[in-house]
Amino acid sequence: MTFGSLSIAYDDRVLAPRAWTRSQSAWARELLDVVPPGPVLELCSGVGHIGLLAVAGTERRLVCVDVDPVACAYAERNAAAAGRGHLVEVRNHALDAFVSDEVFALVIADPPWVRSEHVGCFPADPVLAIDGGADGLDRARECVRLIDRHLHADGAALLQLGSYAEAEELSAELPATLRIAVSEAEPGRGLVVELVRPR
Repeated sequence: MTFGSLSIAYDDRVLAPRAWTRSQSAWARELLDVVPPGPVLELCSGVGHIGLLAVAGTERRLVCVDVDPVACAYAERNAAAAGRGHLVEVRNHALDAFVSDEVFALVIADPPWVRSEHVGCFPADPVLAIDGGADGLDRARECVRLIDRHLHADGAALLQLGSYAEAEELSAELPATLRIAVSEAEPGRGLVVELVRPR
């Protein structure tokens, strides 16, 4: 599929890229003009489309992390097709296996956010890619822990969620070292919140 300026490959074993997430890539690209120098981390990256479009036209290094080996293979293929194979590292492992002392200027996180009881409502989507646990926030919480551990003091993170209700619930659990700066919703599709360090 065409995703912004990119041609993105995928198949029905992975979550099909959503066209509306181009707005998340555009927001991330704007942030790259104001955050410090340094690499970008994409958590739950799937086939890599959101992060790849965000760094297009820059020399930023991108690290993509996903638990699904099929999605990771497509992320590598899509990075190469975009001419960024030398700037993109794809890591195939679960979030809780991410062990590193790296610091990232920008973190993009696209965790599954569908409640486990509702995944059957989306038969075309792989369960692994959409199941967010009992309240939809299990993977989002893991993303927050990694954001808190690896985000530059002057950096920013964009976290995709399912609703304002999820954002409010997660906001109440945030560590003192992170806060939600702003939220943007795509009605009926999802929500993206920006996380920054408190000032």
